[in-house]
Amino acid sequence: MMLIPRTRRVVLFNAIAVALACGAVVLSIVPRANAQDAPTPPPKRELKPEEILQLQAQTPKSQETAKTGKAGAPFDLTGYWVAVIDEDWRWRMIVPDKGDFSGVPLNLEGRRAADLWNPANDEKSGEQCRAYGAPSLMRLPTRLHVTWVDDNTLKIETDYGMQTRLLHFNETPAAGERSWQGLSLATWEVGTGPIRKDRPTGPRDLKATTTNLRAGYLRRNGIPYSENAQLTEYFDLLPNQPNGDEWLIVNSLVVDPLYLTERFIVSSNFKREADGSKWHPTPCSSR
Repeated sequence: MMLIPRTRRVVLFNAIAVALACGAVVLSIVPRANAQDAPTPPPKRELKPEEILQLQAQTPKSQETAKTGKAGAPFDLTGYWVAVIDEDWRWRMIVPDKGDFSGVPLNLEGRRAADLWNPANDEKSGEQCRAYGAPSLMRLPTRLHVTWVDDNTLKIETDYGMQTRLLHFNETPAAGERSWQGLSLATWEVGTGPIRKDRPTGPRDLKATTTNLRAGYLRRNGIPYSENAQLTEYFDLLPNQPNGDEWLIVNSLVVDPLYLTERFIVSSNFKREADGSKWHPTPCSSR
């Protein structure tokens, strides 16, 4: 075995260290050099106004969603419908007991107001329709008669309580005195958007937002909503069933910071009837 003198070993080690250091410097420079050699993209050219107009003209537009009112209806709601009450029967078919707040997110103020319910006093004061306002009307055991008043106004009449709702498209009339049915602005929702929790049957529906309400009851046992409550509804028409039945689903959301801790959400079912032979108008009753 050949031994290398100590002085020569030191010189050799130093030479190797210098070589390694130079290699590292070269390697660190190469990527930077490659990056600097990459071609620079040309600056974007601003479109001229006439070019923008041309592109907009070539973009397809949905004629269905552009229309509104009767002309834009994606389905036909007109005719007679009957409520099919297969849930919440004891709160909808009969007057619940006083103090039965089950299923309603009442706050303390709402409970206090409900505890003051007295149907005899409502009759004496001429307010026996307090449970027939828009926020609760569709939950009652009623029939509906839906017609077009004009091209931008859809009318919903009920035989139970003999109420009339007007859903206005485009623009609502000026707000006047508060009423049981309030002021409703309607729009058709037609698209491919995601299904929402408050609109479970899909993106083809009639949306109605109601304000300017007169204070009333969410249920006939005096559970209150205030005059500042807001009602949002989604009317969904289901495809014809194999047996020929046609169903209308009305999803309702009531927001009332005065009496509710959160949104009150319910869903009501209606089945189409062939005609109005079973239409039987009866006035409001507090009992």
